[in-house]
Amino acid sequence: MTVDEEKYAAAAFAAGLVEDGMRVGLGTGSTVAPLIPALAARGLSLRCVATSDATAHAAVAAGLVVESFDQLPELDIAIDGADQIAPGPWLIKGGGRAHTREKLVAAAAGRFVVIASHEKVVPRLSAPVPLELLAFGLTSTLRRLRYAVPREGPQSPDGGIIADWTGEFDDPQALALLLEADPGVVGHGLFPPSYVTDVVVATGQHIEHTQHDRDAR
Repeated sequence: MTVDEEKYAAAAFAAGLVEDGMRVGLGTGSTVAPLIPALAARGLSLRCVATSDATAHAAVAAGLVVESFDQLPELDIAIDGADQIAPGPWLIKGGGRAHTREKLVAAAAGRFVVIASHEKVVPRLSAPVPLELLAFGLTSTLRRLRYAVPREGPQSPDGGIIADWTGEFDDPQALALLLEADPGVVGHGLFPPSYVTDVVVATGQHIEHTQHDRDAR
């Protein structure tokens, strides 16, 4: 089974967790791409929020109803991929440049489901950690965050500069606090365990679904 087939399997499983009438947050990236047709195929009445224009366009094309986040400030479920999944579960997200929006949507959802192929599961998180930085004062911000390297390519969906933290780190919580303390950082791609309720990982034909209690943390 290829990695793409595993992504499809994880996405199809997650689509089965969505119930009629739900308000659904849709992430961004290659693992979410097969989720959209899988959701549409179920024929449910859903109201969706998309974390990027690409996701919004794909969802509308598939027949899903996409509304603005301001119209749906609370969501029943959000489904998204991850670049790395470590014990906790701690996540690194942001390969698709939408991690700030994805974190906002995850925080608004009663249930946040992370879907992945097997190679995304790691024993510990490691660089790079995606960052979204303000364009204003960028040179100053980069001097303070000496391990932050601007990434080539487009900006974030909201016009932020995308960079990657390339330094080594052992404690994701400590790094998250460091990044959040800098005024030039709009958002970072470290997602703590308090955001995650479900992890769905496809390994070949096998689907592993683990559930986590936010309130227990």
